[in-house]
Amino acid sequence: MKVLISGASVAGPALAYWLHRHGFEVTVVERAPALRDSGYAVDFRGAAFDVLDGMGILEEVRGHETMMRGTDLVDDEGHKIGELPAEAFAGDLEVPKRELTAILHRLTAGRVRYVFGDSISRIAQDDSGARVEFERGEPGVFDLVVGADGVYSTVRRLAFGPHERFVRHLGMSGVGFTTANHLALDHRGVLQSAQGRAVYLFSAADADRMTVSMSFGTDSAELDLMERDRQEEIVRERMAGAGWVVPRLVEDMASASDFLFSSACQVEADRWSQGRVVLVGDAGYCAAPTSGMGTWQALIGAHTLARHLAASAGDHAAAFLAYEEELRPYVVENQKHGREAVAMFGG
Repeated sequence: MKVLISGASVAGPALAYWLHRHGFEVTVVERAPALRDSGYAVDFRGAAFDVLDGMGILEEVRGHETMMRGTDLVDDEGHKIGELPAEAFAGDLEVPKRELTAILHRLTAGRVRYVFGDSISRIAQDDSGARVEFERGEPGVFDLVVGADGVYSTVRRLAFGPHERFVRHLGMSGVGFTTANHLALDHRGVLQSAQGRAVYLFSAADADRMTVSMSFGTDSAELDLMERDRQEEIVRERMAGAGWVVPRLVEDMASASDFLFSSACQVEADRWSQGRVVLVGDAGYCAAPTSGMGTWQALIGAHTLARHLAASAGDHAAAFLAYEEELRPYVVENQKHGREAVAMFGG
Protein backbone atom coordinates (compact mmCIF):
# COMPACT_ATOMS: atom_id res chain seq x y z
CA MET A 1 0.00 0.00 0.00
CA LYS A 2 1.35 3.41 -1.03
CA VAL A 3 1.00 6.23 1.49
CA LEU A 4 1.73 9.93 1.03
CA ILE A 5 2.40 11.95 4.19
CA SER A 6 2.40 15.75 4.12
CA GLY A 7 4.68 17.20 6.82
CA ALA A 8 8.20 16.34 8.01
CA SER A 9 8.22 17.69 11.57
CA VAL A 10 7.33 15.08 14.23
CA ALA A 11 4.05 13.32 13.42
CA GLY A 12 4.95 12.75 9.75
CA PRO A 13 8.35 11.06 10.19
CA ALA A 14 7.09 9.10 13.21
CA LEU A 15 4.18 7.74 11.19
CA ALA A 16 6.51 7.05 8.26
CA TYR A 17 8.73 4.94 10.51
CA TRP A 18 5.90 2.77 11.80
CA LEU A 19 4.23 2.39 8.41
CA HIS A 20 7.49 1.34 6.76
CA ARG A 21 8.06 -1.13 9.56
CA HIS A 22 4.66 -2.64 8.75
CA GLY A 23 5.49 -2.96 5.06
CA PHE A 24 3.91 0.19 3.61
CA GLU A 25 5.56 2.21 0.81
CA VAL A 26 5.86 5.77 2.14
CA THR A 27 6.58 9.19 0.64
CA VAL A 28 6.89 12.30 2.82
CA VAL A 29 6.45 15.71 1.19
CA GLU A 30 7.49 18.88 3.03
CA ARG A 31 6.92 22.48 1.94
CA ALA A 32 10.14 23.75 3.55
CA PRO A 33 13.26 23.46 1.36
CA ALA A 34 15.11 21.48 4.02
CA LEU A 35 14.64 19.95 7.44
CA ARG A 36 13.45 22.65 9.83
CA ASP A 37 16.07 23.71 12.39
CA SER A 38 13.89 25.73 14.75
CA GLY A 39 11.17 25.46 17.36
CA TYR A 40 10.93 25.48 21.13
CA ALA A 41 11.96 22.68 23.40
CA VAL A 42 9.49 19.78 23.46
CA ASP A 43 8.70 17.45 26.32
CA PHE A 44 7.53 13.90 26.87
CA ARG A 45 5.40 12.10 29.41
CA GLY A 46 3.80 8.72 29.88
CA ALA A 47 3.12 6.58 26.83
CA ALA A 48 5.37 8.71 24.60
CA PHE A 49 8.35 6.97 26.20
CA ASP A 50 7.03 3.61 25.02
CA VAL A 51 6.78 4.96 21.47
CA LEU A 52 10.34 6.34 21.52
CA ASP A 53 11.60 3.09 23.01
CA GLY A 54 9.80 1.06 20.37
CA MET A 55 11.52 3.12 17.69
CA GLY A 56 14.88 2.45 19.32
CA ILE A 57 15.68 6.13 19.87
CA LEU A 58 14.77 6.74 23.52
CA GLU A 59 18.35 6.84 24.79
CA GLU A 60 19.46 9.02 21.87
CA VAL A 61 16.67 11.47 22.63
CA ARG A 62 17.61 11.43 26.33
CA GLY A 63 21.13 12.46 25.31
CA HIS A 64 19.76 15.87 24.28
CA GLU A 65 17.89 16.58 27.52
CA THR A 66 17.82 20.29 28.38
CA MET A 67 18.32 19.62 32.10
CA MET A 68 16.20 22.62 33.10
CA ARG A 69 16.23 23.39 36.83
CA GLY A 70 13.05 25.43 37.18
CA THR A 71 11.55 28.82 36.39
CA ASP A 72 11.63 32.01 38.44
CA LEU A 73 8.50 34.14 38.56
CA VAL A 74 9.31 37.86 38.47
CA ASP A 75 7.39 41.12 38.83
CA ASP A 76 7.27 44.07 36.41
CA GLU A 77 10.78 45.13 37.42
CA GLY A 78 12.31 41.66 37.22
CA HIS A 79 12.39 40.95 40.97
CA LYS A 80 11.79 37.33 41.93
CA ILE A 81 8.40 36.70 43.53
CA GLY A 82 8.07 32.94 43.20
CA GLU A 83 9.29 29.79 41.50
CA LEU A 84 7.95 26.92 39.40
CA PRO A 85 9.57 23.46 39.36
CA ALA A 86 11.17 22.18 36.16
CA GLU A 87 8.27 19.77 35.65
CA ALA A 88 5.87 22.68 35.11
CA PHE A 89 7.26 23.18 31.60
CA ALA A 90 9.65 20.31 30.96
CA GLY A 91 7.53 17.25 31.69
CA ASP A 92 9.49 14.07 32.44
CA LEU A 93 11.97 14.71 29.61
CA GLU A 94 12.59 17.87 27.58
CA VAL A 95 14.75 18.22 24.46
CA PRO A 96 15.17 20.92 21.79
CA LYS A 97 12.67 20.26 19.00
CA ARG A 98 15.35 20.55 16.32
CA GLU A 99 17.19 17.60 17.87
CA LEU A 100 14.08 15.41 17.88
CA THR A 101 13.30 16.36 14.28
CA ALA A 102 16.85 15.52 13.20
CA ILE A 103 16.73 12.14 14.95
CA LEU A 104 13.41 11.20 13.35
CA HIS A 105 14.65 12.21 9.91
CA ARG A 106 17.89 10.27 10.28
CA LEU A 107 15.92 7.23 11.43
CA THR A 108 13.63 7.27 8.41
CA ALA A 109 15.65 8.86 5.58
CA GLY A 110 16.99 5.52 4.34
CA ARG A 111 13.61 3.81 4.57
CA VAL A 112 11.11 6.23 3.06
CA ARG A 113 11.20 8.80 0.26
CA TYR A 114 11.44 12.47 1.28
CA VAL A 115 10.54 15.34 -1.07
CA PHE A 116 11.45 18.80 0.25
CA GLY A 117 10.45 22.15 -1.23
CA ASP A 118 7.05 20.99 -2.50
CA SER A 119 3.44 20.84 -1.32
CA ILE A 120 0.17 19.18 -2.27
CA SER A 121 -2.10 21.36 -4.40
CA ARG A 122 -5.03 19.03 -5.16
CA ILE A 123 -6.45 15.70 -3.98
CA ALA A 124 -9.01 13.76 -6.02
CA GLN A 125 -10.05 10.40 -4.61
CA ASP A 126 -12.27 7.51 -5.66
CA ASP A 127 -12.56 3.79 -5.01
CA SER A 128 -9.27 3.08 -6.77
CA GLY A 129 -7.07 5.58 -4.94
CA ALA A 130 -6.18 9.23 -4.40
CA ARG A 131 -4.70 11.21 -7.28
CA VAL A 132 -2.50 13.96 -5.87
CA GLU A 133 -1.17 17.02 -7.66
CA PHE A 134 1.78 19.02 -6.34
CA GLU A 135 2.89 22.62 -6.63
CA ARG A 136 6.14 21.59 -8.33
CA GLY A 137 6.44 17.84 -8.78
CA GLU A 138 4.65 15.41 -11.06
CA PRO A 139 1.27 14.10 -9.91
CA GLY A 140 0.97 10.66 -8.38
CA VAL A 141 -1.57 8.11 -7.23
CA PHE A 142 -1.56 6.85 -3.64
CA ASP A 143 -3.72 4.51 -1.63
CA LEU A 144 -3.80 6.87 1.36
CA VAL A 145 -2.94 10.52 2.03
CA VAL A 146 -2.03 11.72 5.53
CA GLY A 147 -2.11 15.32 6.72
CA ALA A 148 0.65 15.72 9.31
CA ASP A 149 1.25 19.33 8.33
CA GLY A 150 0.27 21.34 11.37
CA VAL A 151 -2.52 23.64 12.50
CA TYR A 152 -2.88 25.23 9.06
CA SER A 153 -2.81 21.89 7.29
CA THR A 154 -2.94 21.99 3.50
CA VAL A 155 -4.30 18.45 3.41
CA ARG A 156 -7.12 19.33 5.81
CA ARG A 157 -8.03 22.42 3.79
CA LEU A 158 -8.15 20.46 0.54
CA ALA A 159 -10.04 17.42 1.83
CA PHE A 160 -12.13 18.75 4.74
CA GLY A 161 -12.69 22.47 4.23
CA PRO A 162 -11.33 25.94 5.11
CA HIS A 163 -9.26 26.58 8.23
CA GLU A 164 -11.92 28.66 9.95
CA ARG A 165 -14.12 25.57 10.30
CA PHE A 166 -11.54 23.80 12.44
CA VAL A 167 -9.08 26.25 14.03
CA ARG A 168 -10.26 27.57 17.39
CA HIS A 169 -8.39 30.64 18.63
CA LEU A 170 -7.80 30.67 22.39
CA GLY A 171 -7.31 34.42 22.70
CA MET A 172 -3.52 34.60 22.76
CA SER A 173 -0.73 35.12 20.25
CA GLY A 174 3.00 35.65 20.56
CA VAL A 175 6.44 35.61 19.09
CA GLY A 176 9.40 33.35 19.72
CA PHE A 177 13.07 33.62 18.79
CA THR A 178 16.55 33.25 20.25
CA THR A 179 18.94 36.00 21.23
CA ALA A 180 22.04 36.63 23.33
CA ASN A 181 21.73 35.37 26.91
CA HIS A 182 21.44 38.85 28.46
CA LEU A 183 20.42 37.45 31.85
CA ALA A 184 23.12 34.77 32.06
CA LEU A 185 20.45 32.12 32.56
CA ASP A 186 21.88 28.67 33.28
CA HIS A 187 19.44 25.83 32.57
CA ARG A 188 16.76 28.02 34.07
CA GLY A 189 13.75 30.04 32.96
CA VAL A 190 12.17 33.36 33.95
CA LEU A 191 8.47 34.16 33.60
CA GLN A 192 6.84 37.58 33.92
CA SER A 193 3.07 37.66 33.52
CA ALA A 194 0.89 40.73 34.03
CA GLN A 195 -1.59 43.04 32.30
CA GLY A 196 -2.64 40.51 29.68
CA ARG A 197 0.86 39.75 28.45
CA ALA A 198 3.70 37.43 29.41
CA VAL A 199 7.43 37.09 28.79
CA TYR A 200 9.12 33.73 29.20
CA LEU A 201 12.89 33.36 28.81
CA PHE A 202 15.11 30.33 29.22
CA SER A 203 18.55 29.02 28.32
CA ALA A 204 19.63 25.39 28.24
CA ALA A 205 21.56 23.79 25.38
CA ASP A 206 23.64 26.85 24.42
CA ALA A 207 24.88 28.94 27.36
CA ASP A 208 25.38 31.99 25.12
CA ARG A 209 21.83 32.01 23.80
CA MET A 210 18.40 32.22 25.36
CA THR A 211 14.97 31.51 23.94
CA VAL A 212 12.43 34.32 24.09
CA SER A 213 8.65 34.03 24.14
CA MET A 214 6.50 37.16 24.33
CA SER A 215 2.75 36.57 24.33
CA PHE A 216 -0.37 38.70 24.67
CA GLY A 217 -4.14 38.61 24.27
CA THR A 218 -5.52 38.74 20.72
CA ASP A 219 -8.89 38.37 19.00
CA SER A 220 -7.96 36.30 15.95
CA ALA A 221 -5.54 33.65 14.75
CA GLU A 222 -5.43 35.32 11.33
CA LEU A 223 -2.36 37.21 12.60
CA ASP A 224 -0.43 33.97 12.01
CA LEU A 225 -0.92 34.36 8.25
CA MET A 226 0.27 37.97 8.02
CA GLU A 227 3.68 39.13 6.79
CA ARG A 228 6.52 39.34 9.32
CA ASP A 229 6.66 43.16 9.20
CA ARG A 230 3.05 43.39 10.35
CA GLN A 231 3.57 40.73 13.03
CA GLU A 232 6.56 42.62 14.43
CA GLU A 233 4.50 45.80 14.46
CA ILE A 234 1.80 44.06 16.49
CA VAL A 235 4.37 42.77 19.00
CA ARG A 236 5.79 46.28 19.46
CA GLU A 237 2.29 47.68 19.99
CA ARG A 238 1.32 45.04 22.55
CA MET A 239 4.60 45.17 24.49
CA ALA A 240 4.78 48.98 24.58
CA GLY A 241 5.24 50.35 28.07
CA ALA A 242 6.63 47.11 29.50
CA GLY A 243 9.71 47.44 31.65
CA TRP A 244 12.48 45.09 32.79
CA VAL A 245 14.36 43.68 29.75
CA VAL A 246 11.36 43.80 27.41
CA PRO A 247 12.46 46.87 25.35
CA ARG A 248 15.79 45.17 24.61
CA LEU A 249 14.02 41.96 23.61
CA VAL A 250 11.77 43.88 21.23
CA GLU A 251 14.88 45.36 19.61
CA ASP A 252 16.48 41.91 19.31
CA MET A 253 13.34 40.58 17.62
CA ALA A 254 13.96 42.59 14.45
CA SER A 255 17.24 40.82 13.68
CA ALA A 256 16.24 37.31 14.76
CA SER A 257 16.73 34.76 11.99
CA ASP A 258 14.47 32.23 13.75
CA PHE A 259 11.51 34.58 14.27
CA LEU A 260 8.26 32.64 14.72
CA PHE A 261 4.85 34.22 15.27
CA SER A 262 2.03 31.92 16.31
CA SER A 263 -1.27 31.90 18.13
CA ALA A 264 -2.56 29.56 20.79
CA CYS A 265 -5.05 27.51 18.80
CA GLN A 266 -6.77 24.19 18.95
CA VAL A 267 -7.97 22.14 16.02
CA GLU A 268 -11.43 20.67 16.52
CA ALA A 269 -12.76 18.30 13.86
CA ASP A 270 -15.84 16.08 14.09
CA ARG A 271 -13.88 13.39 12.28
CA TRP A 272 -10.22 12.91 11.41
CA SER A 273 -10.68 11.08 8.12
CA GLN A 274 -12.40 11.72 4.81
CA GLY A 275 -12.32 8.80 2.42
CA ARG A 276 -8.68 7.93 1.83
CA VAL A 277 -7.41 11.02 3.66
CA VAL A 278 -6.61 11.06 7.38
CA LEU A 279 -5.17 13.61 9.81
CA VAL A 280 -2.56 13.05 12.51
CA GLY A 281 -0.99 15.36 15.10
CA ASP A 282 -1.73 19.08 15.13
CA ALA A 283 -3.47 18.91 11.73
CA GLY A 284 -6.28 16.91 13.27
CA TYR A 285 -6.31 17.67 16.97
CA CYS A 286 -3.85 20.35 18.09
CA ALA A 287 -4.11 20.79 21.85
CA ALA A 288 -2.43 24.25 21.78
CA PRO A 289 1.22 24.95 22.65
CA THR A 290 0.12 25.89 26.17
CA SER A 291 -0.87 22.28 26.80
CA GLY A 292 2.75 21.11 26.61
CA MET A 293 1.39 17.93 25.04
CA GLY A 294 1.57 18.51 21.30
CA THR A 295 4.71 16.50 20.59
CA TRP A 296 3.91 13.40 22.55
CA GLN A 297 0.31 13.57 21.35
CA ALA A 298 1.71 13.53 17.79
CA LEU A 299 3.98 10.56 18.56
CA ILE A 300 1.20 8.56 20.17
CA GLY A 301 -1.23 9.47 17.39
CA ALA A 302 1.22 8.33 14.70
CA HIS A 303 1.85 5.03 16.47
CA THR A 304 -1.86 4.43 17.02
CA LEU A 305 -2.79 5.13 13.40
CA ALA A 306 -0.02 2.91 12.05
CA ARG A 307 -0.99 0.07 14.38
CA HIS A 308 -4.60 0.10 13.25
CA LEU A 309 -3.67 0.34 9.56
CA ALA A 310 -1.33 -2.62 9.94
CA ALA A 311 -4.08 -4.67 11.58
CA SER A 312 -6.83 -3.70 9.13
CA ALA A 313 -5.99 -6.11 6.28
CA GLY A 314 -6.35 -3.26 3.80
CA ASP A 315 -9.60 -1.84 5.20
CA HIS A 316 -8.45 1.74 5.74
CA ALA A 317 -11.94 2.97 6.70
CA ALA A 318 -12.10 0.52 9.61
CA ALA A 319 -8.55 1.46 10.63
CA PHE A 320 -9.34 5.18 10.60
CA LEU A 321 -12.43 4.63 12.73
CA ALA A 322 -10.58 2.50 15.29
CA TYR A 323 -7.74 5.05 15.43
CA GLU A 324 -10.15 7.86 16.21
CA GLU A 325 -12.19 5.90 18.74
CA GLU A 326 -9.06 4.99 20.67
CA LEU A 327 -7.36 8.38 20.60
CA ARG A 328 -10.16 10.94 20.84
CA PRO A 329 -10.77 10.68 24.63
CA TYR A 330 -7.07 11.30 25.21
CA VAL A 331 -7.13 14.32 22.86
CA VAL A 332 -10.21 15.80 24.56
CA GLU A 333 -8.43 15.73 27.92
CA ASN A 334 -5.25 17.28 26.50
CA GLN A 335 -7.20 20.08 24.85
CA LYS A 336 -8.85 20.84 28.18
CA HIS A 337 -5.38 21.30 29.73
CA GLY A 338 -4.37 23.55 26.82
CA ARG A 339 -7.30 25.88 27.41
CA GLU A 340 -6.70 26.03 31.16
CA ALA A 341 -3.02 26.94 30.72
CA VAL A 342 -3.59 29.98 28.47
CA ALA A 343 -4.14 32.29 31.45
CA MET A 344 -0.59 31.73 32.67
CA PHE A 345 0.86 33.14 29.45
CA GLY A 346 -1.22 36.27 29.13
CA GLY A 347 -4.36 35.00 27.40
